[in-house]
Amino acid sequence: MFSVLKYVFTPFARKALAKMHYSSGVSIRLLPSYKCSFEDPVQVTVSGLNPQQRVDLRSKITDENGLVFKASATYKADGSGQVDLNRDPSLGGSFTGVEPMGLFWALKADVVSCKFALTDVTRPALVDIECVSDDKVIAKVTNERHCMTDGVRRIPVTEGRIRGTLFMPPGKGPFPGILDTNVFRGAPFELRAALLAKRGFAVFALAFQGYQDLPKRADRFHLEYFEEGIDFLRQQPEVKDQKIGLVSISKSGDLALSMATFLPGISATIWINGCNANTLVPLYYKDICVPPLMFDVKRSKMTPSGLVDNGDVMNDPMSKEGLPSVIPIERASGNFMFIMSEADRNWQSAYYAKLACDRLKAHGKHNYELVRYEKAGHFIEVPYMPFCLANYHGVANQVVLFGGEPKAHSEAQLDAWARMVNFLKKHLAAAEHNCRSML
Repeated sequence: MFSVLKYVFTPFARKALAKMHYSSGVSIRLLPSYKCSFEDPVQVTVSGLNPQQRVDLRSKITDENGLVFKASATYKADGSGQVDLNRDPSLGGSFTGVEPMGLFWALKADVVSCKFALTDVTRPALVDIECVSDDKVIAKVTNERHCMTDGVRRIPVTEGRIRGTLFMPPGKGPFPGILDTNVFRGAPFELRAALLAKRGFAVFALAFQGYQDLPKRADRFHLEYFEEGIDFLRQQPEVKDQKIGLVSISKSGDLALSMATFLPGISATIWINGCNANTLVPLYYKDICVPPLMFDVKRSKMTPSGLVDNGDVMNDPMSKEGLPSVIPIERASGNFMFIMSEADRNWQSAYYAKLACDRLKAHGKHNYELVRYEKAGHFIEVPYMPFCLANYHGVANQVVLFGGEPKAHSEAQLDAWARMVNFLKKHLAAAEHNCRSML
């Protein structure tokens, strides 16, 4: 009954429910509030237990595809009958030791090959947390993890050829502009854009294939399309005369490097587990054509668990065949942040990041930062996004391994997010009063 009612209660009723005590006298509290921004931590405490009582804490979230992600851990109350996840260690379950946000980063579906789906940022993600004793639920609370803060404007964009969603911070600006080219199953993945808007950036989440009337799969990319997206962002009254940045991941990483190289006025580029060469399809811009770095599926491997490992299938950008595909990023005038995972098995992100930095250094450039994570996987996203070990890959047309370890990946997401925000503030020269947290 609880899981049904939580969707129809008013915010006031939900708040009351979040603090309610079961007849057992046990209650769960989320501090500072049961409601928070998606990337924010909460402190989970349980009170009203018997001294030294052992209980299980369970968390659950259901994504937009109906897939359920769960985590659990066993705790022992202190002498006053309290459990505090900021202080007390898990004795077993999905994680052990003191892990204040373990019930969130350890969320996992029963199937190995899946990626948490969240496309509707107008609604909060709901995480149910239960306290269980002797297989009986004795307390429960729901954490509302909001994607958009009050005052952020979400504006669908269908302007000429371009498609996507614009997120505008509260107020009149001026705001630095960011083009975010993260695409998830065709649609622009809006969560990161919405959270950056909360920080005072005007963010345009631009789709580039498989969305609305865009081609499902592109056989070439024209950089003019992305230039139109940047021009659209620059034309917004709140963004006019402000600096522009780029945020990218995976294939959109090499697209971002191409934009920073060939298009004027890009001040900051964040590249997450991408490639230093144009990949998969040709890239055109005016009279320029950058051929694609290709791959050989014969180099794919099968893991002992039965997953396809495509980490080594791409051709080497430094090979004779690969060199024409390498993007001449030394021509770019802006700054770069390369975020890479050494355990990424989508492709060799760590190698590509090193090649990019080496190229800049060889040309006397020092306009880059390299951020390295040893055990993280491919999809470094916003904090507390559930870990994706394997999923269907549109290019490979099969389920593939993306690599990484859950805890290390979660720590990487938390660390990378803070670094990204600081990098964008620094190089887009955003005023401090515009970039403060709005929630």
